[in-house]
Amino acid sequence: MSARRVPTVDPFKFLIVDDHALVRYGLALALRHRYDGAVILEAGSLAEAMRKARAESNITAILYDLQMGDSDEHCGLADMLEAAGDVPLIVVSGATDGTVIASCIRAGARGFVHKGCEWVVLDQALPIVLEGGLFAPAPPAARDGRPVRIAIADSAPTKPESDAVNALTDRQREVLRLLLEGQSNKEIARALGVLEGTIKVHLRTVMQRLGVRNRTQLALATMRAGIRLQS
Repeated sequence: MSARRVPTVDPFKFLIVDDHALVRYGLALALRHRYDGAVILEAGSLAEAMRKARAESNITAILYDLQMGDSDEHCGLADMLEAAGDVPLIVVSGATDGTVIASCIRAGARGFVHKGCEWVVLDQALPIVLEGGLFAPAPPAARDGRPVRIAIADSAPTKPESDAVNALTDRQREVLRLLLEGQSNKEIARALGVLEGTIKVHLRTVMQRLGVRNRTQLALATMRAGIRLQS
């Protein structure tokens, strides 16, 4: 888990909805570690979650287990989204079926994170979702066994960004793919067998071409381009 913490003036407030207490505990622990002063609300049933979503103000995001014991997964998600209103909801589920993931996004979920993933995936997903983007994984595993993550654009692809991404070299696209998986420059360099300084050069070039200044902006620009970067 990343040691980097996010200080906040107005504490982030998260609602964790899962019928397994241990899962709620783990997510709460991770969120408190990542976001200083975060307020964590928990619900062990859909009914309780809907009550809290309607009663509480200023909820930052909802982390929702698709398979709640007191509801059908699809109807339950629809009911939860209605109760959530404008609060972004990320489905946290063990489902791997691509049609299930797509149906959650179409229903209105702002993200989908697999329960078997590393914390870095949720850590990457949250800022994207909170800035208005969509985040979801591709179901297949990469050749080395790691899950491949993709960000899904929430609007029609913008041609300049799409052209910029499509114009990247194969190596630049590979660097970008690994970056979007949450890997550090050092990890990318090790994976590709090059010097870390070479990775920095590639990233600087990619960022210049897309007109962005940091990794979060780069992820959002790639989403808007409608590009799927997979192994």
